[in-house]
Amino acid sequence: MDNNSFRTMYDDFFGSSLLTDESSMKKLEEVSEEINIEDLLLDEKSIELLKRIIVYMDNYNNSKTSNYINFNILFACDNKETIEKVINILKRKSGNYIKNSSATSFSFYNLDKSTDVSALYKNGIVCFKDLKAFDSQEVQDRNLFLHNLKNNINNKNITILCDNDHDIDSFLTYDNDLKNTYFTFKLVGIKPDVQDVYNEILEKVTLSEEKQLALLDYITNTYVKSLDNYVTYRDKLINYISFNEDVPKLNESKSNEEIFEELNELVGLDDVKTALKDLVSLITLKQKTEGTLKIKDINLHMLFLGNPGTGKTTVARLLSGILYNLGYIKENKLIEVSSKDLVAEYVGQTAPKTNAAIERAKGGILFIDEAYALASDNSSYNDEAIATLIKGMEDYRDDLVVILAGYTKEMQAFLNSNSGIVSRIGYTLTFKDYTVDELIEIFKSMVYKAGFKITDGALLKARHIIEDNINTKNFGNARFVRNLYEKTVVKHATNTKERKKKDLLITITEEDINADNLIAQKD
Repeated sequence: MDNNSFRTMYDDFFGSSLLTDESSMKKLEEVSEEINIEDLLLDEKSIELLKRIIVYMDNYNNSKTSNYINFNILFACDNKETIEKVINILKRKSGNYIKNSSATSFSFYNLDKSTDVSALYKNGIVCFKDLKAFDSQEVQDRNLFLHNLKNNINNKNITILCDNDHDIDSFLTYDNDLKNTYFTFKLVGIKPDVQDVYNEILEKVTLSEEKQLALLDYITNTYVKSLDNYVTYRDKLINYISFNEDVPKLNESKSNEEIFEELNELVGLDDVKTALKDLVSLITLKQKTEGTLKIKDINLHMLFLGNPGTGKTTVARLLSGILYNLGYIKENKLIEVSSKDLVAEYVGQTAPKTNAAIERAKGGILFIDEAYALASDNSSYNDEAIATLIKGMEDYRDDLVVILAGYTKEMQAFLNSNSGIVSRIGYTLTFKDYTVDELIEIFKSMVYKAGFKITDGALLKARHIIEDNINTKNFGNARFVRNLYEKTVVKHATNTKERKKKDLLITITEEDINADNLIAQKD
């Protein structure tokens, strides 16, 4: 709530006898100086509002007004230090305005039937956080909590709902009275600028002049794009510098032309390469025409269908760079998870676990390998993970790309079981099994990239091994080839341990090709 609305609703608060008389104006100045309120990472309106709340409580405690106002606050902030500072200020300056000067925080990840809201309200200040977790609670648990909240909220205490704007607004939709009646004050946190971050970190670390310049360059290029809140970003950087006695190196970003060159160098995948080129062309056309053409919004949630070792993860990493360069994701990052990273073992933990993965991936790509495992049984935990994932795909469709990857047959069964997933998929890429010739090319590229030479006899033996295994159950495609290559290098090292001539040391021969423990189960 801004100050103008505050003035209209609470005339007693802003009346001529309060906060506008000489003593109150002086008190406002004293508050600023006494608690360094201007140094808080809040916007200007929030700082002014906080000062007026403090002075109003002081006027009430000194019997200058008898009108009691419940200062229940929406706090749009992700900086835990700022949150703690504001709570501590309210504790110190409230006096007898609230029942006592104690404060407690409660995470909605811990909400269940046993939650005793009245026990929380034995404290003068109650701060509720992780509001997004409220969405994943059972309907009856949500309704019970809201009922108990409203029964306790106006009992000489201050209630704070603390999260980002999106999750605050989502929480308020569960009860119309919350925003209109109970939470009529809002504080908004701000992020410090690059120079402030730089100065604060320099106070905590020791760096040469040259490395100080590197630090400023690093912060300038990474801070705004970072998905971490300020405190996490700052502490990670301080810890890195303290441990390594150096500044992290900036990742050299590749242009889309360079990425597509890398993509084209991959063996096979012709259909995938064409699909990605077409997608980039469509995105580029939409951006160039700036809304002139009636092209619908591009849904980038994807399915990657294919057997193991067909390049799904490799292509996803390249796609991350492509979409970052096009401005469709804020950060060039790929978070890889599987069903075990989303599904928990106990009641109430799956939605938070899935949400945590989504939060980590926001601004980039969430790559879920073997996604069909989410529907591998009828567990309510799996259903909860899928429901949470669907909601995340919808809520953060402008800030997250989800790629569901897995075997074609199993993924089809998974999709058939859940129409909610299907409706949110924009693209499907099919990764075909490699042919024997393509697998030999992959094997040769591994050999050559490592600096080895290889004889024709060795290549022929590798081909025969691939041919003998390509139709076996769970054949690993490029994974099989990589295992063959790695075992071959180990065998080569053993075979050449008594040799000294460089040419012999760098040449893979037929005797080196090693298929031990590679033979898969045949159909």
